[in-house]
Amino acid sequence: MVDISQKSLDIILQMQKNEITEHLVYINIAKNIKDDANKQVLLKIAEEEMKHYEIWSHYTKRQIEPDHRKVKFLAFLARLFGFTFIIKKMENGEVLAQSTYQQLLIDVPEALDIQREEKEHEAVLMEMMDEERLQYVGSMVLGLNDALVELTGTIAGLTLALQSTKLVALSGLITGISATLSMASSEYLSARSEDRDDALKSSVYTGITYLFTVIAMVAPYLIFGDKQYLLALVCLIIIVISIIVVFNYYISVCKGLNFRRRVSEMLGISLGVALLSFVIGLAVKHFLGINI
Repeated sequence: MVDISQKSLDIILQMQKNEITEHLVYINIAKNIKDDANKQVLLKIAEEEMKHYEIWSHYTKRQIEPDHRKVKFLAFLARLFGFTFIIKKMENGEVLAQSTYQQLLIDVPEALDIQREEKEHEAVLMEMMDEERLQYVGSMVLGLNDALVELTGTIAGLTLALQSTKLVALSGLITGISATLSMASSEYLSARSEDRDDALKSSVYTGITYLFTVIAMVAPYLIFGDKQYLLALVCLIIIVISIIVVFNYYISVCKGLNFRRRVSEMLGISLGVALLSFVIGLAVKHFLGINI
C-alpha cells in the first residue's frame, strides 16, 4: 500500500464509497431517460465515477460496497421529482467536497485530476438539463401560488363561518375544482395570445398543480368528524407549510435559487391571508348572526 496518513486514508475510503455509489445512481437514472443524448452523457459520467473508484482502490487496496440504500432512495426521488433534481443534488455535494481534495494533494497526486473531472461533470450536466417539467416551472408556480393563497384564505374563513368539516369540504371542493378549470383556461388563453405552441401543456401543468393542491388542502376536512373543524384547520396549516417547503426546495435545487427567501415569502403571504380570512369569517358570523 502507498504510504499515506491515516487521516488521508479515512477520507479516501469515504470518497471511494461515494464514487461507487454515484456510479450506480447515474446508471439507474440513465435507464429511465428516454432522450438518448442525455442517457449517453449520464452513462459516460458513470464510467468516470468508476474510474475514480478504481484510483482510490489503488491506495486503499480494498473493494468497497456501495450504499445500496442511498442508490434506491435516489432512484425513487428521481422518479418522483425528476432526474434534474437528483443530479443537481449530487453535483452540489461534489462542490462541497472540493475542499477535501486539497487535503489529499500531498498523499494522492491524482486528486487534482479527479477534482478537475468532477468540475467538468458539473459543466456537462448543466448543459444537458432539458427535462420537460422544468420548462413549465412558471406554470406550476402559478398554479401552486394561486391555489395556496386563494384556498388557504377561503377554507380558513369558511371554517369559522360554517363550523362544520362537511360543509367546508363541500365548499372547498366546489370552489377548488371551479378555480382549477378557470386557472387552466386562463393559462391556455394567455399562452395562445403569445402564439406559443405549448399552450395546452402549459395549461395542463397549471391545472394539475392547482388540483393536487386543492385535494391536499381539503383532505383534513374529509377525514375528521363534522365538529372537529379546528383540528382540520390545524392540519390544513401543516399541509400548506409542508407543500410550500417541499415545492420551494425542489425549485431552489433545480434552479439554483435562494431557498430561505422563497419559503419566507410564500409562507408570509399564504399564512397571512389565512389569518386575515379566519378573522373575517369570525367577524361575518358574529355581525350577521348566522348560525349553521
